[in-house]
Amino acid sequence: MLADLPSMAAWRFVAAVDGFEVVYPSPRRIRGHTSAVEDGRAYAVDYEIDLDDAWRTREVRVRNDTLDGPRSTVLTSDGAGSWTVDGVAAPHLDGLVDVDLEASACTNTFPVHRLDLPVGEVVAAPAAYVQALDLSVRRLEQTYRRRDARTFDYTSEGGAFRAVLTYDASGLVVDYPGIAVRFA
Repeated sequence: MLADLPSMAAWRFVAAVDGFEVVYPSPRRIRGHTSAVEDGRAYAVDYEIDLDDAWRTREVRVRNDTLDGPRSTVLTSDGAGSWTVDGVAAPHLDGLVDVDLEASACTNTFPVHRLDLPVGEVVAAPAAYVQALDLSVRRLEQTYRRRDARTFDYTSEGGAFRAVLTYDASGLVVDYPGIAVRFA
């Protein structure tokens, strides 16, 4: 059983992205903000993610600001795998129940809360992936394998990306090697 989420958490991005993320979790909602520079391009992203009681994503509101100006997008899900993006059906996302924001280390908590993973078992947890700079949305294939109570092997892009994620007692990422480290 996971502990209650803290009232706030923060991460520093490492390696390819320089910046930080701050989130304010509450029951059934995660509200967060990210500011970063990646490949010489600055962006700011703020988001609100509504979840149901089973930690399935129901609505995502994402806004960014870049040199090109502000943008926003809204994703909605019925919780059973049907999605819309800005009110338009998104069949390329059929079957997904999670969202993963490129600008967020926090969104890797959703599968950990939603899935009851025995040690050693690999579980597919594909997600609707929202890019930080242009807010485009695509399907992201990813897997989680529990190593122990707080450590998971994570893969995405068909195994092209691999990391060992460490979580705290509440199921929030503490260390995402090459991506982010929690500092609060």
